[in-house]
Amino acid sequence: MRAASASPPGTTEVPEVQGGFKVGRGASAPPFLVMDVIAAANARAAAIPPGQPGILRMEVGQPGTGAPRGAAEAAARALRDGHPMGYTEAFGLPSLRARIAARYAGHYGAAVPMERIAVTVGASGAFPLAFLAAFDAGDRVAMAAPYYPPYANILTALGMVPLLLPCDASTRFQPTVAMLEALDPRPAGLIVASPCNPAGTMLAPEELRNIACWCHANGVRLISDEIYHGLSYGTEEATAAALSPSAIVVNSFSKYFSMTGWRVGWTVLPEDLVRPVERLAQNMFISAPHVAQVAAEAAFDCIEELEANRATYRRSRDLLLAGLPEAGFDRIAAADGAFYIWADVGHLTNDSPDFCRRMLDEAGIAATPGVDFDPERGTRFLRFSYCGPEADMAEAPARLRRWLRG
Repeated sequence: MRAASASPPGTTEVPEVQGGFKVGRGASAPPFLVMDVIAAANARAAAIPPGQPGILRMEVGQPGTGAPRGAAEAAARALRDGHPMGYTEAFGLPSLRARIAARYAGHYGAAVPMERIAVTVGASGAFPLAFLAAFDAGDRVAMAAPYYPPYANILTALGMVPLLLPCDASTRFQPTVAMLEALDPRPAGLIVASPCNPAGTMLAPEELRNIACWCHANGVRLISDEIYHGLSYGTEEATAAALSPSAIVVNSFSKYFSMTGWRVGWTVLPEDLVRPVERLAQNMFISAPHVAQVAAEAAFDCIEELEANRATYRRSRDLLLAGLPEAGFDRIAAADGAFYIWADVGHLTNDSPDFCRRMLDEAGIAATPGVDFDPERGTRFLRFSYCGPEADMAEAPARLRRWLRG
């Protein structure tokens, strides 16, 4: 198959000199457009008179719930008791790393030594550590399109080359071994996400196993983004940490654990990258926030509350899967996990940014245009997020139906 091999479409070249000073080419990374949608929705909401219907927020991938109660209480208790919140080890508190290792044993039946686990400044902090440790400038790293934009943007900023594999409903918006076999030359790496953002689809365990084995056999470093693990609705979750000795796994406390602003995540590293990543982390971040690590450790004792959150997302998902087709959005990806619905709106528009602007202004619903996730084909797609209040998700199909039918 033919795959794009240049910088992400839409990248803007920054002149080398502005005001007499050189600007690094890493500054040419394009914006993460959902942040612009959030700003527009905030402004629209602020202008609504009291008593009028509010904005339904379906653009942001942030749980509507806060940190679990036990996690917040643990942080407050540590601060109240005068616990010193200095630097931790670069890889994080040993007690937190041990709890993460225990989750792999309990959730997946996988033996992951805590020595291979690094606590990071969110998943966002894990990706540059992984990319710098595993790849060199100029290396090509493959990923399915549509994709989470910072994958490509971070790679580009680091001088690496995103290699986009156009995927569609026929592969459930996931890469396949056949796609990888068609690449010549082989890429240096492959990023997979299951459940994925934006489509919400998952790789079945056997599919992930096949991809992991292919990557290991062909010297392609697999990076498995598993930050939506815990948020699946019937499809079994599998971790690449149990399938390949060379894979890098990235996860986070932001999604299932509902701790976005605490900025704490983790990565499971293959043995050959443990010390290289530790050296990078020491220099780039020192450590993840100490108080956030205390809260994250306590979050493992809050599973009942977190499972209640997941049940809410599932009900919202079911409401939208039933209601969106009746409203005119009848071409949607299989929503296996996460909290997203990826909708093909090509029968309604070929300009998803304008469509989303009008949806916000005229229907009071904020959603993210597909060009944020697939610059080439995203003009005919958009992403709905359903992690907001359940009542808002229940209301959305009726609003959309009234808007489209005039």
